[in-house]
Amino acid sequence: MIVRSRWFSVGLALALTYGITAAVCAAGSSSAPADSNTVAAEVDRLILTDLRHSGVTPVDRCNDADFLRRTTLDITGQLPSPRDVTIFSLDPEANKREELIEQLLRSPEYGKNWARYWRDVVYMPATDIRARIAQADFEHWMALRLSSGVGWDRIVTSMLTATGDVREHPETALLIAQGGQSEEIAAEACRIFLGIQMQCANCHDHPSDVWKRNQFHELAAYFPRIAVRQTQQPLAFEIASVNADRGRGDFMRENPEQFVRFNDRNGDGKITKEEMRNRASMLPGNGIPAQLVDRIFEQGDSNKDDALTAEEIKSMPVPNQARRGSTEHYMPDLNDPASKGKLIQPKFFVDDSSPGRGLSDEGRRAAVANAFTSRKNPWFARAIVNRVWAEFLGEGFYMPIDDMGPTRTARFPEAIDALAKGFVSNDHDIRWLVRTIAMTQTYQRKVAAKPVAEDALPFAAVTPTRLRADLVFNSLFQILGINENSNEGREAMGGPRAYQREPRFQFDFLFGVDPSVPKDDITGNVPQSLYLMNSNALRAALTANNNTRLGKILRENKREGDALGELYLLVLAREPSKHEIEICQTYIKDVGQRGEAYEDLMWSLLNSSEFLSKR
Repeated sequence: MIVRSRWFSVGLALALTYGITAAVCAAGSSSAPADSNTVAAEVDRLILTDLRHSGVTPVDRCNDADFLRRTTLDITGQLPSPRDVTIFSLDPEANKREELIEQLLRSPEYGKNWARYWRDVVYMPATDIRARIAQADFEHWMALRLSSGVGWDRIVTSMLTATGDVREHPETALLIAQGGQSEEIAAEACRIFLGIQMQCANCHDHPSDVWKRNQFHELAAYFPRIAVRQTQQPLAFEIASVNADRGRGDFMRENPEQFVRFNDRNGDGKITKEEMRNRASMLPGNGIPAQLVDRIFEQGDSNKDDALTAEEIKSMPVPNQARRGSTEHYMPDLNDPASKGKLIQPKFFVDDSSPGRGLSDEGRRAAVANAFTSRKNPWFARAIVNRVWAEFLGEGFYMPIDDMGPTRTARFPEAIDALAKGFVSNDHDIRWLVRTIAMTQTYQRKVAAKPVAEDALPFAAVTPTRLRADLVFNSLFQILGINENSNEGREAMGGPRAYQREPRFQFDFLFGVDPSVPKDDITGNVPQSLYLMNSNALRAALTANNNTRLGKILRENKREGDALGELYLLVLAREPSKHEIEICQTYIKDVGQRGEAYEDLMWSLLNSSEFLSKR
């Protein structure tokens, strides 16, 4: 159960939380890079101490085969080969697990696997379907940065400040995914990069947290000058900075007194149609177009004296798209939805810092990127630590993983602080974080069912979780020997939408979920089961003919015990138990046809919960 604390004083809550956590992060910023072994041991000590105080006995360490499969899937998204399982199990070296972790982190599959994780985080909740066009480019961009050891702070900065063609600049992913809309970008950036959900404060003060509506809109005020534009190429879009006002009537509504003075030729404090038309014709780039003058007077001249005052301009109704077209951010007036709302200047809710007025779009977004990734920001490091830990252990220190904040209390708070401090001291190196978590004894424990009691502490065992869609896809194609890129000419045939016919895209569309969703909420469904049962590609690869993996196993192993051992190593990355061998041999005899029986057995293993889950 998530323990939730409440302070009557919002200021006290923020001061306590920010003060304690910021001190932890600030300490990491000035110290030497923390060693993975040291931090892993400290995290284990802290967790074990709290478990023992609660009367909880952790389970034993998992065996080598389970560790190999688990770690290979978590780091690279791949299954270990049967040869890998055999060699690792026979290796007598005491530090072989640590060496395995380093080997996996050097693999290019590490970057690809975690790039796909972040692809799902960004694209699964996307509000703009056009964003999918660039998701393959985003994967490639992210994989290169992860494999090259680019710090998480630099990656996030690139994503928050990106501009340009979405295919040529895949770091625009988050901005295009949210359609360039300031409120959506603010909410998603906050949720993904800080682990804080502020979207409820869009319309009202947060009902269960300290965030105020004004704070949410001050965050959104960093992003109103982002525009999504279609380029001259078909189905091609770009993110552009718009620093000149997009709404030609905005200056009039935002500065009515100045507008009146500018157009008032006779100094009577009001403007006529003639004065406005004359000024518009003199300054066509800055004035109101002449054809709009009549419409403005129809809406604004409330006393019908054929003149407009500043007060009448202030009372004019605002077009529905006015806020969307402005380069400034307005907080809607809930009592008067037709009005433009309150002009809001950017301010960062964590420390109340403000970049000041007069900045361009580039300046505003650079300022918010600095605020997000600052070493003094207590939530930036904790958010990704919590995410990666949950992906490895099945549960996070905070649950849900993207709903942290001052009124939420972490399980094992000192442990997450130790990891966050080490992560910051290592310049936000995600590879360091993955290595450290994988080296903990907490991660290397056996899998066990999650305790039923809501207040039970986690991490006495690893929680069994369903594999992400990409991991299932990788495993299926690897086991069955299917070449993911075997359909030659697919790109040339499909143009911009060719990605939609990629096997991985289609599989992810059916099996994929936002990794932010709690693991307990992820279950299989009927369409997924039907795919595994009826897919033509899978059915063809599951036959026992001479061209398949199964056919090769049967050709090279005439003894059933040897063939079954090879089959289990291939699919489940472990040897079958004596009882499993007996059951399988009985089934083979009952069927009478060796090839048919093994096809059934292999299909059963591929549809088993063990294959689809972490163990």
